[in-house]
Amino acid sequence: MIQQQRLQTLKTGTPGGGQYVLYWMQASVRTTFNHALEYAIEQANELEQPLIVAFGLTPSYPEANQRSYLFLLEGLRDVQHNLEQRKIGFVMKFGHPPEEMLKLAQQASLVITDRAYLRPSRDWRTWLADQLKVPLIQVESDAVVPIETTSGKQEWAARTIRPKLHKLMDGFLVALEPRTIKVPSLALLDGVDVSDPQQVLAGLDIDRSVLPGEESGGEDAAQARLTQFITGGLQHYDERRNNPLLDGASRLSAYLHFGHLSPIDAVLRAREQGGAGLDAFVEELVVRRELSFNLCFYNPQYDQYAGLPDWCRKTLAEQESDEREYLYTRDELEAAQTHDPYWNAAQNQMVRTGRMHNYLRMYWGKKVLEWSETPQQAYEVLVYLNNKYEADGRNANSYAGINWVFGTHDRPWARRPIFGTVRYMVAGGLKRKFDADAYAKKWA
Repeated sequence: MIQQQRLQTLKTGTPGGGQYVLYWMQASVRTTFNHALEYAIEQANELEQPLIVAFGLTPSYPEANQRSYLFLLEGLRDVQHNLEQRKIGFVMKFGHPPEEMLKLAQQASLVITDRAYLRPSRDWRTWLADQLKVPLIQVESDAVVPIETTSGKQEWAARTIRPKLHKLMDGFLVALEPRTIKVPSLALLDGVDVSDPQQVLAGLDIDRSVLPGEESGGEDAAQARLTQFITGGLQHYDERRNNPLLDGASRLSAYLHFGHLSPIDAVLRAREQGGAGLDAFVEELVVRRELSFNLCFYNPQYDQYAGLPDWCRKTLAEQESDEREYLYTRDELEAAQTHDPYWNAAQNQMVRTGRMHNYLRMYWGKKVLEWSETPQQAYEVLVYLNNKYEADGRNANSYAGINWVFGTHDRPWARRPIFGTVRYMVAGGLKRKFDADAYAKKWA
């Protein structure tokens, strides 16, 4: 079932007159539980036309590097293979994605796309809508509840959006059955073969200073990881998720970020399995994640210090002249050259593997704020490090997490130097949660 709330018309018009229906896949890079894909199949079948699924790959996406490109290409490899099994043609084009889609749309009767949440990708869709002569329909498949359905404004915190999501989400947690295309489209158009991601990667002029992470990309790997977590980790998720030594996290965030996994699929499978950790998992996957979508959709400055709540900027400004015991440059932080072995370990883990435990991310961010000359400088450093090294960097969750460091989605606490009334964290808190010394030794 594809709910009407998932559909938005970005360009009005009457479908028809072309040779095929075009689905511009850019956010939901998967063939299972993809509402945009299934809607595109429905429309192609109604028009009795073939469906072309296309992806535009730019080697100059902001802050992307070898780590993120390989993960993405592994996802495109799976998409190409799985669409072939369904007799649907897949076309990957090098270039600026909306411009490449406009070229393909010249022969299209209708264009479908998935929904994006960050400014660059939203701007791509707006530009394409302005250029097209045929209808453009956007289908939301990467949120459990569509953004505007949940709320019409920026929410203050998890506690304000949680009841809204809990009231609505059961109506959107519905199985999505795969459709069958009536008119095959294999070999209808030429594109780049992505069956060998490493070969495609070798031909790209990109930043290769960041090595691939420890996770393989693609919907097949995403499904394997989801199965592993649900059958082995969900039961103890609530008690183990804050201990990085127990590997109790779901490790699904990169797959969700690249669109290799549907959050609806993940919640439905988790509910079917059940377990003591189910509520905590839904809290992270639905409430916290969709709170970040809400932030990025309703706050045009979600990626800038100026986008923080007034009270956060005011209290931090009041403490800006406070003496800092330690000050580190961006290069020193990037190289994990601080006096704090726990912070260094978290930074090392992120650089080497592409991931950092969520509880440590909070501590990591708070310390950068403490060790920077100004909060504005700290904000810029956190965005740089997160987006460069995290496999799930450059997404709504990342920006919400960075903004939380400075007080977004939180409340004022007791005033203290440097932080004002923004929440503070100390190494002692880590030690109460887990064996911090063992963690530091592991990632030294």
